[in-house]
Amino acid sequence: MIAVLLCAGYATRLYPLTRSFPKPLLPVADKPVIDYLVDQIAVLPTIDTLHIVTNAKFYDHFRKWAGQKAAAGAVSIPIIIHNDKTSCNAHRLGAVADLQLVLKSLPSPQPMLVAAADNIFRFSFAGLCERFLREKRHLVVALPQTDRHKLQKTGVLALDDEDQVLRLHEKPIDPPSTWSCPPLYFLRPSAIGHLDTLLATENQPDAPGHFIEYLCRREPVMAQRLDGTRLDIGDIDSYHDADKRLRCEPLFP
Repeated sequence: MIAVLLCAGYATRLYPLTRSFPKPLLPVADKPVIDYLVDQIAVLPTIDTLHIVTNAKFYDHFRKWAGQKAAAGAVSIPIIIHNDKTSCNAHRLGAVADLQLVLKSLPSPQPMLVAAADNIFRFSFAGLCERFLREKRHLVVALPQTDRHKLQKTGVLALDDEDQVLRLHEKPIDPPSTWSCPPLYFLRPSAIGHLDTLLATENQPDAPGHFIEYLCRREPVMAQRLDGTRLDIGDIDSYHDADKRLRCEPLFP
């Protein structure tokens, strides 16, 4: 099983902090944003390789970061950095196309954990990974969110009585539920064919939630309801809020 971290965005809403530096490497409570995610993934015994996809502008930043992690012995699994060859926001591939780029580089399809590396997830991945491998079905996370404004800025799930995903509404004006879906997905190898078809037939390559919406109409996608939260580093205010909170709170409250 592999992990793929999406790090190829240009984070224009965080300028000037990210004008020449990648958002996932910004420090939060004296630790790069991405390190919180990598630490949670590295303890999963079934993950054998970590793939990070970035762009040409920030490729060297991630290579340096990975080299420092390896030299310090901080990560026990190989880290592979992929360059999507874009150099500006106007020509970005988008998260879905970046995921495809990584998967096409693999010698064979594998189960995967896919996450956006600008989020700090305040819950363990262990139970999620165990359920995913046991049930052999695609799995996403459902987090409770009652703030309507926040629901309008994220993916929102419509679920049936058995917590199968009926729809994933990306940034809906009228949210269909109070269950948000953060960009953390456990996907079976069969997802790869649907990913290729989506990109070949529809112009929705950016937000990763668009792929889950496409996938759930073709194969069963289950949701795991959790009481945890996540910190989405989307703009300057949310960045400073995350830094302040994690300086005085544990990662898992």
